Amino acid sequence: MKILLTGGGGRLGTELRGLLPEVTAPGSRELDVTDAGQVLSVTQREQPDIIVHAAAYTDVAGAEKDRERCWAINVEGTRNVARSANVVSAKLVHISTDYVFSGEEGNYRETDTPGPPINFYALSKLVAEEAARAAEKHLILRTSFRPREFAYPVAFSDVFTGQDYVDIIAPQIALAVLHALNIQDEVLHIVTERKSVYELARRRKPDVREGTRASAGVALPGDVSLDTGRWEALRASLEVNVAR
Repeated sequence: MKILLTGGGGRLGTELRGLLPEVTAPGSRELDVTDAGQVLSVTQREQPDIIVHAAAYTDVAGAEKDRERCWAINVEGTRNVARSANVVSAKLVHISTDYVFSGEEGNYRETDTPGPPINFYALSKLVAEEAARAAEKHLILRTSFRPREFAYPVAFSDVFTGQDYVDIIAPQIALAVLHALNIQDEVLHIVTERKSVYELARRRKPDVREGTRASAGVALPGDVSLDTGRWEALRASLEVNVAR
């Protein structure tokens, strides 16, 4: 099985390259997802069975100022990858986000209707999901992750999430990728338990200061925790098969 990875130099991509040593992960100069011709050329050369699309513009505050760049990467880039996946009959595993939900309720299921998006980044990722669905074979993974260490001095106690550190999330993503060709679901939620960002931050940065989203400088959702029941059941069966 051949796997082509976009965004291999990013936070998640770096972890996946270590977990999936057989993956092909061209650098951004060779595989710029905003360049349709380049994406198609690399895809036709590699002839992958699976394309993991992890390349994304992820700076939530920056997206408000640089909307054109955010849209080009997250939306147009996903369209380019989806089209190329169809050319070589590859399955597209698209890395999405919990921000596709408004954050008004929390504990969202895969079948819940997304939106309305609370900021421009969220809008771009919501539209990107629809772009990914243009791939005849696709799996959308909604997830959320931080670097291995919490990077900020302040963490919000009124923002709730299933987010976790990338070294916790990436092995689960890798497991889904390895079995993607046999997974029938079109959408899966891969995060951990509901918690505040402050609670998450304290696990690896005990001296982090408590703050609120009012000071963020950008609109943030209140509760984008995800229901992971579908993935947990599938994960258990996959791990049993691996053990055999």
